[in-house]
Amino acid sequence: MKKAQFLTPVVTAFDSEGNLDHQANKNIYDFLINGGIDGLVIMGSTGEFFSMKDAQKRELIDLVVSYVNHRTKVYIGTACMTVEDTIDLSNYAIHAGADGVMVISPYYFSLSDESVEYYYDQVAEGIKGDIYLYNFPARTGHDLSPEVTLNLLRKHKNIKGYKDTVTEMGLTRKLIQTVQDEFPDFIVLSGFEENFAHNVLSGGDGCIGGLSNIYPEVFSEWVQAINEKNLDKVAEIQNIVDKIAGLYDIGSPFIPIIKKAMVIRGIELEGYCQKPFIEPNNQQSESIKELLHELDAMIARVVPRYQGFLVRQA
Repeated sequence: MKKAQFLTPVVTAFDSEGNLDHQANKNIYDFLINGGIDGLVIMGSTGEFFSMKDAQKRELIDLVVSYVNHRTKVYIGTACMTVEDTIDLSNYAIHAGADGVMVISPYYFSLSDESVEYYYDQVAEGIKGDIYLYNFPARTGHDLSPEVTLNLLRKHKNIKGYKDTVTEMGLTRKLIQTVQDEFPDFIVLSGFEENFAHNVLSGGDGCIGGLSNIYPEVFSEWVQAINEKNLDKVAEIQNIVDKIAGLYDIGSPFIPIIKKAMVIRGIELEGYCQKPFIEPNNQQSESIKELLHELDAMIARVVPRYQGFLVRQA
C-alpha cells in the first residue's frame, strides 16, 4: 500500500469588493499547515479560479508561494480556456516557485478523447514543470479516460499525477489499474473525501478534498491512521467525515457554505465569495452552526490534536 496523502483545495479569501484579502489568505494557509495537511492546491474549483481575473491569479500565486515558503507543497490550478493561456499561467506559477500545476481540460463543449489528448499534449509540451491532470466530468462534460491518460504518460515525463473528481470509485480504480504496472509512481487522488480510504486501499494515493479547509486536523489524522494500518481508527474517522459531508447538503454551490463554516469555527476571514455566489442565509447559517457543534464532541474523542472552535460561538 502506498503512503497516503491529503491535500486541501484551498478557498480564496476576498474582501467585500472582490479583491484578494492578503491577510485572510495568510491566516488560512497557516491554519492548514498547522493542521498537518500534506499540501495546498490553490485556485482549484473550491478556490473560485473561474471567477478570477488573470492579474488576480498572478497576485495570488506570488502571495502563496512567498508566504508558505516551502513549509508544505504548493500546487496551482492554472487551467484556462486556451492552450496558450494555460501554458503562460502555468509557467508563471512554476517560475514563481510552485511545486507543480493542476490543469483541468477545457469546459463548455464536450470533447472527444482525441481532442482531450491533443489539448494535454500541447499543454504538457509547453509547461516547464510538474503537471497534475484534473478530471471533473460533471463540469467539463467529458471524461479524461484511463486509456488517454496512459497514452499521455508514455509521452510526457512531467505529468506526475491525476485528481479524479467522480463519485464512482470504480472509475478511479480502473484508472489506477490501467497505469500502475507501467507507471507505479503516478499519483492518483480522489476529489471526494468519502473516497479517501477506498482510494488508498485500491492502490491510489489519497484525496484532494474541500472539507479539509474546515478540519485539517481530522484529515491529517486520517492519513496517519491509514499509513499506520490502524483500520479501526480509519473507520472511526470515516464516520466523522461522512457527518462533515452533510455541509454539502446545506446549500449549492458549496463554496459559500465552506467559507461560512470556517468563519464559525473561528478562522479569521470574512467569507466573501465572487459573484454570482450568494452568502448563506440565516437558516443555512444556523444549520452550519448546529452541525459544527454536533461534530465538536465527535472529533474531540478521536483526534487528539483537535482544539475545537478557535473562537467559541454562542
